Amino acid sequence: MVSNNGLRKPIVWLATLFALLLALAPTAQAQSMGPEEVVRNNIDTFMGELESRKDYYANNVDELKKLVDENLENVADFRYIGASVMGSYFRNATPEQRSKFVKVFRQTLIDTYTQGLVTFDYDEIRVLDNQRAQRYEDQASVDMEIVANDGTVYPVSYSLRLSDGRWRVVNVIVNGINLGLTFRNQFDQAMRDNNRDYDAVIDNWSPGVGVDELEEGGNA
Repeated sequence: MVSNNGLRKPIVWLATLFALLLALAPTAQAQSMGPEEVVRNNIDTFMGELESRKDYYANNVDELKKLVDENLENVADFRYIGASVMGSYFRNATPEQRSKFVKVFRQTLIDTYTQGLVTFDYDEIRVLDNQRAQRYEDQASVDMEIVANDGTVYPVSYSLRLSDGRWRVVNVIVNGINLGLTFRNQFDQAMRDNNRDYDAVIDNWSPGVGVDELEEGGNA
């Protein structure tokens, strides 16, 4: 069991990771940066700004949500992510349903995870110095670690894709749990539970990853 003095609830640090992922503010020179530079520079910048106003944002979460939302477009490739989460169902969805799911998916992430940015306690967030070599020119992974207050180290890996000259995040793996794949499985199960009613699944979509699953970790 995770101690209340350590990482109280795995979903909290997951929340922080996703909100952090989505709120990485792109810099003017981001187009000339490699994927590791983009992640490293923006994490340092954003976390510095957040720490200086953490108490304020804790009492003004809607403003933090707005800040996160404003920085989404140039950071995460939500059209790509939405298609990936819908999986094989994407093909038969109407253009309106595809667009609606992207909007709902994006908004639920903001609403669900932004609070984690001001409630999560950690000792360090670090981008590893020794990164894996890129196998493809338009795809890359950036590995990080989050050190909790109790000293536990949680590995994190961002998957990025080069789109329109800019590196954009398309997935994240936390402690061996592939969140993109997890969300895709959840969408598939929701479609099965709702007799493949796209509108019902989209209207009731809510992201979630099991606490036990995150504690135990998994294989990427």
